[in-house]
This record gives sequence, structure tokens and C-alpha cells, in this order.
Amino acid sequence: MAQNSKRRQHNSLMESGHMKTVQPRKQRKMLFQAPLHIRFKHFSAPLSPSLKASHHVNSIPVRTGDTVRIMRGDRKGSEGKVTKIDRKKYRLFIEGVTREKVDGTAVQAPIHPSKVMITSLNLDDKWRSKSLKIEVAKEVEKVGEKPEEPKKERKKRKPRKTPSQKAETARKRKVKTSTEEKKGVAEIG
Repeated sequence: MAQNSKRRQHNSLMESGHMKTVQPRKQRKMLFQAPLHIRFKHFSAPLSPSLKASHHVNSIPVRTGDTVRIMRGDRKGSEGKVTKIDRKKYRLFIEGVTREKVDGTAVQAPIHPSKVMITSLNLDDKWRSKSLKIEVAKEVEKVGEKPEEPKKERKKRKPRKTPSQKAETARKRKVKTSTEEKKGVAEIG
């Protein structure tokens, strides 16, 4: 019973295109050995409701210069600009979020990107602003009125024959006579 549920869960993961395994050790291995272009996607964070409404996108990868609000942990509610991103260790460093070392010096505290929400975007990058505009254009097209296409009429199926009707058609079939069979053979040969 348990194997069937595991198998179903595994198959659903395979079909959805996410992790291809349910084994935690393999998932961690895939996460920590991921190449940079995939790590970039792992840095996605949700947008604030106002940004969602204006850009029509739910989440976008965090970059330096973005302003984020911490949503989890001791520093929940604090807000600041992202100063540094460590893709190797999957951590963000936010302006004003520090911790004290034993000797008394302050160091920036690392935050995981899933624990923040983007409140304002750094749109200095042309590619990033262009990609957001494309997303907005797609959403506007979906929302805008489209001309309605006439619905195609389906061909009506013929009703199924009842057993008595089938018997009648079998009787009506013409049985070839021996002369007709000879003609067919003569035409072929």
C-alpha cells in the first residue's frame, strides 16, 4: 500500500517537471550541485502585492539593488536593499541586517531568498525591465477582449444499430454468384 502511494507521488513529480526524485539525499545533491543558471532560478522571491498588480508576475529572482522585506525569523519585518548575493551558499545579504561576532564586530547576516519578499525592483538592467514588460504585454493580451471565433459544429454521429437492424443488413448483402466471381478473376488476371 505504501509503495503504491510513493510510486504515485514519484510519477506526479516526474510529470510536473520538478524534482525527479523523492529521496532527500538526491534532492539535496541536485540542489547543491546545481549549475549557475539553475541556481539563479532558485533565488526567486515573491513580489509585494503592489508589484504583482503592476507587473502581473508573482515572483522574480532577487538581484543586488532590490529592496526586500524579511518575512520569517528573528528579523521579520525589517527591510533593506540587497547588497550581496552568495549563489554558492544560497544566501542574500541585506543592508542593515547584521549580527555581532564574539569580538564585538558587526557582520552582515545571511538570509535565504525564500524568506524575503521583494518590495521594490532594481530595473537598471535592460534585460530585466524588458522581460517584465513582455510579461505585462502577455497578461494584457489575455485580459483584453479577443474576437470570438465561431464555434465549429460537430458532425452528428449516426445512431448505433440495434441487433435486429444488423441482422437485416446482413440479409440484404448481395452474395456473389459463380459467374460474377469468374468475372472478377478474369479482370484481375
